[in-house]
Formats: sequence, C-alpha cells, structure tokens
Amino acid sequence: MALRTLVTIKARSIIGFRQQLRGLQTFTLPDLPYDYGALEPAISGDIMQLHHQKHHQTYVTNYNKALEQLDDAINKGDASAVVKLQSAVKFNGGGHINHSIFWKNLAPVHEGGGEPPKGSLGWAIDTNFGSLEALIQKMNAEGAALQGSGWVWLGLDKELKHLVIETTANQDPLVTKGPSLVPLLGIDVWEHAYYLQYKNVRPDYLKNIWKVMNWKYASEVYQKECPCLEAR
Repeated sequence: MALRTLVTIKARSIIGFRQQLRGLQTFTLPDLPYDYGALEPAISGDIMQLHHQKHHQTYVTNYNKALEQLDDAINKGDASAVVKLQSAVKFNGGGHINHSIFWKNLAPVHEGGGEPPKGSLGWAIDTNFGSLEALIQKMNAEGAALQGSGWVWLGLDKELKHLVIETTANQDPLVTKGPSLVPLLGIDVWEHAYYLQYKNVRPDYLKNIWKVMNWKYASEVYQKECPCLEAR
C-alpha cells in the first residue's frame, strides 16, 4: 500500500509539472517604443537595430525552442535532457526578460530621456546614495569593472525598502540576486550593446547612456512596487 501511494504521488507530481510547463507562454520579440536611430548620438541606430533584431530575437527563438524540447524530454522521461535544458531556458529566458526591461529604460531626449528623476524615487536616490551623481558614478564603476558579459542594475529591495546596486553575470535577471529585488534600471554591458560605436571603451558607453535614460519609467516602477515611500 505504501509503495502504491508513493507511485501515485510521483505520478501526480509529474503530471503537475507537465501542466505547469504547458502553462508557460512562448515569447515574442517586443516592438521598440521608438525608432532605432532615436537614441543617437548616445547609442547609434546600427547598434540598436542589431541589438534588437538579432540578439534579442535570438534569445526569444532559443527560449521557445528550449521550452519545446523540455516538454518533449519530460514526456519521454529523459531526466538527463531535462537537467541539460534548464540552463538554456534560464539563459535565453533571462536574455528576453533583461532586454525587455532595457528597451523601456531608454528614451529619446525629446521624449524625456536623460531628465533626472523626481518625486519619491529622486528622494530615495538622495537618501541611499547621497545624490544622483553619486549613484551614476557607482553604477558606472560597477559596470566597467564587471568581468566578461553581464548587467549592472539599480534595484529596489522590497523587503528592506531601500535601493541597491547589483551586477549579474551573463543573462541572469536581477531576481537571481534575491527574491525581493525589483529592477528599476538595467544597463547591458555585453559588448554587443556598444562595441560597434565605442569599440572596447566600455566606460564611454556607460557615461553616455545616461543621456537617454528613461527615469520616468523607473519612477513608475518604483511607485508601483513601493507606494509606502513618499517623497519627503
């Protein structure tokens, strides 16, 4: 009886996992809210087009493929393939999540790109870092020092209710650094984000990207995720 019960529980668990997997949606490449050349001269149109149409599209395509293969592996009971495919799901899924945030983090100058944050987020930045300039300097330093490829983030720790600066490797989303972390701004420091224009001088890219930073979007996310903190 105990063995039969154990087999029943395992069968139900597998069925439940399959149902959860089927509930996952495939990704599609989101449209940019501006033209490819709208962020010039900070970021060239050529970079934006390549970054969006080629790199982001590749993450979407590979995620969808990995998800399909994972479903097939589970149906076949191929545990080795299931384990192997999880890394592909994480990498490509993270690439889609991160880039979807990144496009919203940017805005043309004539649409408010580069305008400093106001209200509660501006107050929180002054409280946590001393000034916006100090925040930018710290994020630029963290981004320039990051070895290899990855991201530098300004995030909100919802549990502790304060702002944090974090870096993540490869395409790891910010949540991999803590379940209570919400990304407000993410800067892509993979070479494909800047090399055509800035060559190997990552600090110049980090300096200029703030000219098209969409603080309005970051402020909206902050207000939504932490409405308890009001501007003083």
